[in-house]
Amino acid sequence: NALGLCHVLSSPCPKPQPQVWDLGPELRDKWEINRNEIQLIRKLGHGNFGEVYYGKWRNNIEVAVKTLREGTMSTQAFLQEAAIMKKFRHSRLVALYAVCSKEEPIYIVQEYMSKGSLLDFLRTGDGQFLQFEDLIYIAAQVASGMEYLELKQLIHRDLAARNVLIGENNVAKICDFGLARVIADDEYCPKQGSRFPVKWTAPEAIVYGKFSIKSDVWSYGILLMELFTYGQVPYPGMHSREVIEQIERGYRMPKPTAHHLPDDIYSLMLKCWDAIPDKRPTFEFLNHYFQNFTITSEVPYREVQD
Repeated sequence: NALGLCHVLSSPCPKPQPQVWDLGPELRDKWEINRNEIQLIRKLGHGNFGEVYYGKWRNNIEVAVKTLREGTMSTQAFLQEAAIMKKFRHSRLVALYAVCSKEEPIYIVQEYMSKGSLLDFLRTGDGQFLQFEDLIYIAAQVASGMEYLELKQLIHRDLAARNVLIGENNVAKICDFGLARVIADDEYCPKQGSRFPVKWTAPEAIVYGKFSIKSDVWSYGILLMELFTYGQVPYPGMHSREVIEQIERGYRMPKPTAHHLPDDIYSLMLKCWDAIPDKRPTFEFLNHYFQNFTITSEVPYREVQD
């Protein structure tokens, strides 16, 4: 940085690290590991179903470890889901490395993302200072990961900024895809659960329990609003029941006034929130839209006064 003037690079640009999919070659097709090999170093936070830790495998590879509270789900159902999560690999999905399921609490060992959840990143981390083009880049990455799930006919069911993780250089990856399906917890069921994410969920999924890739598209529209408002809670000032009633009447979140959001992107959000699921765009379309989004400067050059 020479105040905008030409400047000789003082250090080489760091090379991006290659994507690690497995802890080791012996774990490529086997995901049950001994929990003694996992060292929990510090608590990163807690989710709906347990705690999240930063740790190391065999004191070497950095990992994130989710511990599932006892009784959260049946071990059998979880292992079936883990098998699915292990099988699907994409650069925009957090890699599942292994599980420890022989005793409670179950450990889920996955890729460590240094900046934490997108939600916390936008609210209190470096994400507060992201430029508009950085937000577009994150939107494109999430759409890319969801396009892969769409292609594989998988449903996420809980897409939100809290379930997107951020690494170095604003790399974004989707986590917890499929986990919502095997949670044996009434609090997380559409009918009466207090923790059910109503504000992110499509109306047909709330009312009829009809989850599909199109209900994920609705959730993606809400995630875009979180992204472009730097982590603001959707439908500010409204509680869940009110949101359900208003959505049924055709209400949609208005375009934010406190943050920069082009009309094009807002109209795209409205398409994601179409009452008829089949009228919502595909993730393939959404990915292309943000990958090819041209950012034109809103501020024209000014004449310099002598």
